[in-house]
Amino acid sequence: MTTDPAATVGLSHVPDLDSLELLLQVAGTGSFGRAAAAHGVSQPAVSARVAAMEGLVGFPLVERSARGSSLTAQGALVADWARDVLQAASALATGIASLRADRDARLRVAASLTVAEYLVPRWLVRFAADHPDTAVSLAAVNSSAVEESVLAGDADLGFVEGPRVAAALGSAVVAVDRLVVVVPPGHPWARRRRPLTGQELVATRMVHREPASGTRTAFVAAVARFGAPAVPVMELSTTSAVRSAVLAGAGPAVLSTMAVENDVAANRLVVVPVADVDLSRQLRAVWPRGRRPAGPAGDLLRIAGRSERSAGRPADRVAARPERGPRTPAASAT
Repeated sequence: MTTDPAATVGLSHVPDLDSLELLLQVAGTGSFGRAAAAHGVSQPAVSARVAAMEGLVGFPLVERSARGSSLTAQGALVADWARDVLQAASALATGIASLRADRDARLRVAASLTVAEYLVPRWLVRFAADHPDTAVSLAAVNSSAVEESVLAGDADLGFVEGPRVAAALGSAVVAVDRLVVVVPPGHPWARRRRPLTGQELVATRMVHREPASGTRTAFVAAVARFGAPAVPVMELSTTSAVRSAVLAGAGPAVLSTMAVENDVAANRLVVVPVADVDLSRQLRAVWPRGRRPAGPAGDLLRIAGRSERSAGRPADRVAARPERGPRTPAASAT
């Protein structure tokens, strides 16, 4: 039984592409000096590279004489093969550049509703300044749907609000948010002298987002030690709908500080302090595990992280309403 030599030969004796290109320049110019000038290096560097190639392949490639430099018979064969290799490498480089151009031509983002409404727009403004030719699409859905979109390859980068992400996803924290309990000024809780307790929260029927939303998931996790929350007064699929329902008097709700900041400042809503429940949450970027975002997606990820670090914690902008009588500290934002 014979063995095909090609099947057992590795690449350990194959010069790199730059060295092969240099060999062709020596062959074409007939001179180490002219090859050095064409390659942008010194003549001694060319001599050293050729010697290194000859040591690598195991036979002479170039003959030097008073008339100049020429390839040996073996060197001429290597040069012929090198032309094919360099041509194939050029085609490979062109193909890769084309694929990168296709990737860089668009960016598909999926974000949970709160992040999509209050954070992503300003990130995209900064992104567009650096990528004017990249077309961006943003899908605003709940956190569960964001994860599904990223895993299905329908989004290049996702942003979610939940306390944990699917095992198949990689993630990075880009911001910290705080949920707050809000009521309209006429609600009894708006006049409370003491903070709410976790037990009161789970016992009270409230206006909630749907179960798959990041806000609902974060709230349920935060009050888990007090038991399951009461059946909602109503479940609504958007943050804006929940906010509108609270303004209309449907009941209390737990929302991001970003969603109620203007209403609190205008006294349309009141933030009710909570004593023993940590309602802070991490906002995360997500992508398929093992494939950290590159190109436009990687750039947006960096912009998001830098933007929120430089702006400080967005959750800290809304404080609970000062209480009447003895002061009681508002809930921690940590």
